[in-house]
This record gives sequence, C-alpha cells and structure tokens, in this order.
Amino acid sequence: MFHTLFLKPLCFFIRGCGFTSNSLPSQIQQHPTSLQIALHSLLHSLPATPAKKKKQNPSQQISIPLSQVIAYHLSITISSNPSQSISLLMDTGSHIVWFPCSPYKCFRCRTPPTVLQKPPKNASVSCNSPACPAVHFSRFRSTNDICAIAGCPIKLIENSDCDSYSCPPFYLSYFDGSVIARLYKDSASIPTSSVPSLIPNFTFGCAHKAINGDVGVAGFGPGLLSLPSQLATVYPQVSKGFSYCLGESSSNYSEIPSSSALILGLKDDSGNSSTEFAYTPILDNPSYPYYYMVGLEGISVGKKYIAAPELLKRVDQNGDGGTIVDSGTMMTMLPKSLHDSVVAELDRFNNERAKVIEEKTRYERCFYFDGELKNLNLPTVVLHFVGNGSSVTMSRINYLVESYDEENKRPFACLTFKNGGYRIGGPGGIFGCYMQRGIEVVYDLVNKRIGFGKQPCKAVLDKVK
Repeated sequence: MFHTLFLKPLCFFIRGCGFTSNSLPSQIQQHPTSLQIALHSLLHSLPATPAKKKKQNPSQQISIPLSQVIAYHLSITISSNPSQSISLLMDTGSHIVWFPCSPYKCFRCRTPPTVLQKPPKNASVSCNSPACPAVHFSRFRSTNDICAIAGCPIKLIENSDCDSYSCPPFYLSYFDGSVIARLYKDSASIPTSSVPSLIPNFTFGCAHKAINGDVGVAGFGPGLLSLPSQLATVYPQVSKGFSYCLGESSSNYSEIPSSSALILGLKDDSGNSSTEFAYTPILDNPSYPYYYMVGLEGISVGKKYIAAPELLKRVDQNGDGGTIVDSGTMMTMLPKSLHDSVVAELDRFNNERAKVIEEKTRYERCFYFDGELKNLNLPTVVLHFVGNGSSVTMSRINYLVESYDEENKRPFACLTFKNGGYRIGGPGGIFGCYMQRGIEVVYDLVNKRIGFGKQPCKAVLDKVK
C-alpha cells in the first residue's frame, strides 16, 4: 500500500525504561519505525515570523522536564480549542511526533491511552506540502504522485494547485503493533526552563487506529519532522545538539522522575566541566539516515576483552551495520555471537540463576541475590566504542535491572541486554536506554559525534539552572 513504511530491523524492545519493583513487563515489541526523509526544504516552509518571545541566547542551554511512567516522557500542549497537553515518549530512535487522537481505536492496548480529544479543524497538511512526501518518502519521489493518490485532478496537479487536497494517511509499523495516522499542523508549546516555547505550524501525526499504541511518540532522530528540528525554529541552539541524562535509580526507582534531564543546546566551552566524556563519531548511513549510529569495538567483562563483530563497528557500502543509540528502546540488543560470549563470561561467576523469572518473562538471564544488588558476585562491564579513549564503564544499574519475586520472597536482577540473533542486513545492534541510565548522553550535531559522561543526573540539571 502507498503508505507502508520501512520496518525497523532488529528493534525488539520493551517500551520504556522502567517498571515497578514487584513486576516485570512481559511484552517485547519493535520500536516504532522511523521515516526515511531527506527534504531540506521543510524548515524553510515554516513561517518566517515566529511567535512573540524573548530573544534567545544562541549559546544558552534550556531544559525540558522529563517524567517517568514506565518510560521517559515529555509534555507537549496542542493549541486546538480547547488546548490539551499530552505526554509523549522521548525517542531518539525515530523522528516523527505523533499523538493518539479521538476517535481512537486501539487494539491490545495494555493501558488506556490519553488521546487528543479535539484534533485541529481544517489543519490537515496538504499533499503539496514538503511534509507529505517526507512521511511517504519510502514510496514516492514527488508531491505529484501523492497528490494523485489524494484525488487531486490532473489539471490541478499540472498547475501545482492541490493545496486543498490533504496528505494521505501514513502507516507506522511495530514488531507486534502498528499505527495509521494523518499529518496535521497546529501551534504547540513545550514547558522549558526558559520562556514557554510556542511553535507555529507544528507538524505532527494524528493516529486514529493502532495496535499496541498505548502512548504517542516524540521523535528526536535525524529528520526534519523530528521534535528537535521543529524546536530549532524557536530555539536555534537546538540545531547544535542536545543531551539527556536518564536518572540512575535506586531499587524502588524513586529518583528517576525528579532527576532525569533533557537539555536543548550545547555548551560552547566544555572545558569547564569536571565530567570526562567519551566521544565516538556518528556514522554516516544514507540507507538509514533517521538513526544516530555509532561503532562498538567490543565489551570487557572483568579482565576479559570480547571483540564485537564487524557489523557493530562500522557501516558497510550497502548501508548495513552500526549500533543505534536509542532512548526509546529499553533493552540493548547484541548479535548472537557477542551476546553469547558476554553471557558465558558472566555465568563463570556462579551466581544463583532465577530460572523461574526467566521462564515467566523474556529476560534471558536473571540472578537471585540476598540483601543489596552489590552482593551479586559480578565483574565490571565496559563498552568500548570506536575512537580513542571512547570506553564507558557500566555500573550494575546499567547492565542489570532489579525487582522482587513475590512468590519466592527474594530479590533478583536481570541483564539489560538481549540476543538480537543472526543479522542479515540492516543495523547491527541497539544501545538501549537501560544501559544509558546515570550517563549524560550528548548528541553533538555540529561535530557529528555522541559523548557519554558518567555523573549524577541531578548535577546535569543544576548546571543548566
């Protein structure tokens, strides 16, 4: 069908990055697919005159509050009458913003979705708009093709006069779910540490049908319909980059909602920071331009270094390989050979397996422990990214998630990475958000690199304040 988009390979995930201390999520689904777009003209199609606001310092950093209800969310208010705020998943692994909209039919939704009650009237995006081929880029080369499908008469197509014909619906695919949505535009605002940002002609998807579509998504990936790209019309500093720190939690996850930080813009002089960052280049991949991809050289488990397969280190001439840095995917996905080698090395430390938990959930390795998590006999784990000095030490909160077995009255912890199987084409792996907790992740778009710095997330917020 004309609105079918590419499926995202390898992206099996549990939506979000947290769960209560006495339960584990049981469904692992594919991350919403990103849209393959390369249309530079979209930004220039937005209004030249922004809403009234205070003059922004181009080097100023601005924070956006994050909350956690299983996943890391931010709030966006759509200005339709009446205005309504919706919480969306913060997601660097896709680059479309979409909301559940009334009427909303969701099959197999695990929780009642919050829907946009009154989608904007007469605000659908025209088939002539650069945004329309952006969401249908995988199948169409020009607006003429799409306008023909939208029903625009041939004479109007020839005269580029199809503005009154709406962009056809588009389809986003999941591993075990999907969404059908239409493009709309309306004014939107986002709460920040500066003045509230009002984005005129904010472009977003309005979904009316979904399978497993519990929550909308705020895409942060490379792409001109992403939230950062549209925010750049209000905050120019966003075009330089952004960062986040997903709160390192205690066993009851009480710290996450108050300490997680999402920062727009980058500091001009990072030399004043006491935090050391490990930077690795963003890999160029024309086949998958909507991902932030890096190279993973290997993983150290204690004193043993395990080399990563070539497909994790670089992107080949066919566009295959590389490792996606993804805030919206819970688990880190590794090719089978690397996954099995790492797990085998961890098994050598002879911790008691929580096999009953492994059977009830899709976690592949879980361990019982007594007292505190530090009592598990496990080594240091280090991820070695491509680049000099680009190694990041994982604390236990990064590669383990702890919970409680009510039936056996014992605490346990499970590994936060999974077997991605044998890869034939597509990205090689995913660096998921569980392993990113307690790390400031910097997306330096000017220098085309991603940095990882270990520090308490509250310190990141305090620097901006």
